[in-house]
Amino acid sequence: MELDMQRTTLTVVALVVAVIGLTGKPASAQVMPKAQVANLIAKVENGVDEFRKYLEKRGDNAHDAASTAQASGRRARKGATESQKATASNKKDALDDALGDLNRSTNRLRRKFDATDTWMETKGQVQRVVDDARKINQVVARGSYGPEAARLWAVLRTGVNDLARAYGVPPLGI
Repeated sequence: MELDMQRTTLTVVALVVAVIGLTGKPASAQVMPKAQVANLIAKVENGVDEFRKYLEKRGDNAHDAASTAQASGRRARKGATESQKATASNKKDALDDALGDLNRSTNRLRRKFDATDTWMETKGQVQRVVDDARKINQVVARGSYGPEAARLWAVLRTGVNDLARAYGVPPLGI
């Protein structure tokens, strides 16, 4: 009798846990001091800057290599077709635009965050940061930008996800 009662109790507890797990509610916000949230924002701001600098440097290096090869009379690798060049240019523009959006939304978050005593009031700005980061996540996942870009994006994505969790906003996927 007592064994049946324990099994019934365990079954009910397991069902309650399963139902709660299946509700799909977004993660609740973490309670933390404003200074700690400010550090998370700074981490994202720095990650955006590092990612942007890397991409600019990468573009400059590619342009310099092509110019050097042409100036020395060497032939660069077999040239890309116009279609390939257009596709590459479109991908670069999409990434630049998305990164610009993320930079603006991060700056907006910083301005609003600094001006308020109740940091949770900036949840809407954090949602915008996550949405802008999601665009970059899709572009980086589809393109081949190399291991350094992947590493820098992984660090930035982790920072965005940490910030999202602090506010109870659904984080980015991988």
